[in-house]
Amino acid sequence: MKLIIMTRATFFVEEDKILTTLFETGMDNLHLYKPGAEPIYSERLLSLLNEDYYGKITVHDHFYLKDEYHLRGIHVNSAQGETPAGYRGNVSRTCRAIDELKETKKRSNYVFLKTIFDSQSNKNDKSTLSLDELRNASRQGLIDKKVYAMGGMNLDNIRIAKELGFGGVVICGDLWNRFNIHNELDYKELIAHFEKLRKAAG
Repeated sequence: MKLIIMTRATFFVEEDKILTTLFETGMDNLHLYKPGAEPIYSERLLSLLNEDYYGKITVHDHFYLKDEYHLRGIHVNSAQGETPAGYRGNVSRTCRAIDELKETKKRSNYVFLKTIFDSQSNKNDKSTLSLDELRNASRQGLIDKKVYAMGGMNLDNIRIAKELGFGGVVICGDLWNRFNIHNELDYKELIAHFEKLRKAAG
């Protein structure tokens, strides 16, 4: 099962150091998601990372960064969203409903299905899908290795996503909530938790 780490929505001082350590510890798919931020801040963050890691990063906005930094691909934040004209390369998308999965999978390398559980990083993102609906979608083959569970995913419920047949999980709050950007410098707990997530997804 794939493990995708999504960045915090905001930039913070220790971010490049933590991301570098995560890559060194085995993170192989990072989604750079900074809604509403100016592209110069994403460029700055990327410039602080080793070029060896660029091929493991997917960008959610400012798609020109994909070619400029030779990133892994782009992510379109909706099922209907279009890629830039002439775009060639990996593309993933976010689905907000089960009935979007079938068609969206055809046009994507993989898709996120949200919101499986209540978000741990955005209190307004509440679960929209029942376990019965998810089990039914799994039985119909709509949930498969190209569909990744997103929304409230954590160490405790990765097992449920596996049982439902998801090909991966998207982790955000469960990881970043272990580091207080305002008064912490030591991120050992965050890295140790990432290792547990890797093991659980593996």
